[in-house]
Amino acid sequence: MGLMSDALDVLCHLLDLEAIEVNIFRGAQPIEERQRTFGGQVAAQALMAAGRTVDQGRVHSLHSYFLRPGDPRVPILYEVDRIRDGRSFSTRRVVAIQHGRAIYNMQASFHVDEESLEHQVTMPEVPGPETIAPVIERIGEEFGDAEDWLRRHQPIDQRFIGDLPWSPNRSTDPTLRIWIRADGVLPDDPLLHAAVVTYASDMSLFNAIIGPHHVHWDDGSFMGASLDHCMWFHRDLRADDWLLYDMDSPIAHGARGVARGFLFNRAGQLCVSLVQEGLVRLLDPAHPHES
Repeated sequence: MGLMSDALDVLCHLLDLEAIEVNIFRGAQPIEERQRTFGGQVAAQALMAAGRTVDQGRVHSLHSYFLRPGDPRVPILYEVDRIRDGRSFSTRRVVAIQHGRAIYNMQASFHVDEESLEHQVTMPEVPGPETIAPVIERIGEEFGDAEDWLRRHQPIDQRFIGDLPWSPNRSTDPTLRIWIRADGVLPDDPLLHAAVVTYASDMSLFNAIIGPHHVHWDDGSFMGASLDHCMWFHRDLRADDWLLYDMDSPIAHGARGVARGFLFNRAGQLCVSLVQEGLVRLLDPAHPHES
């Protein structure tokens, strides 16, 4: 991995919010064709907006709801409410606004580092990222056409362990494991690294929910959208170092599904825990609820 890729440079530009008034920031949009703004981008920009108003501590958690689809044609305004500044914790509420309406809200908390009890689960034993082909190569090998993937900015290098989530022959287990890292070297800014990880965390988590079922994003069989997204940052981490993203989905029911994720660094340390709930609404009655 060398200098920052063009796609990662674009992402860093998107996260370099414009301060237009006290506690109000404007986030740019990428120049690409999308029906709606990528949720991970909105979450990452909202976290940057919150962090820009905090003087001490690092982000330790965020809890958020996706309220409306984002319009990719116009910038997003982020209004920050400085709810609390304590000696150890600072809390911020962020509302993302387009066309005069809230499209997303986040509650983020920042914590001054402390030492106390220590334990964690063990990282799964998996092949190293260097032994796995980049996702663009695997898409070309399996599907023969990766043009749609290439047309979009891909600032995150993804190495899927096992089947690709879009493969018709994929495993039906509601699990997914990927090595991820930013595609290039990032500046030494802990808030930026947390925001890039937040962006990347929304790229695959939903696939754990639909993996066991005969539905696909492009076949018109269902409507899928993230409803909420929660993250807990346990340790400092670098988004430009390899992180194992271990995901599973314990349940899908009532047109909603839940996915959980854990991010481990190469040393086996658990750095981030995540939970997301998504809307999974069947549109085609020919597709059964169970595969």
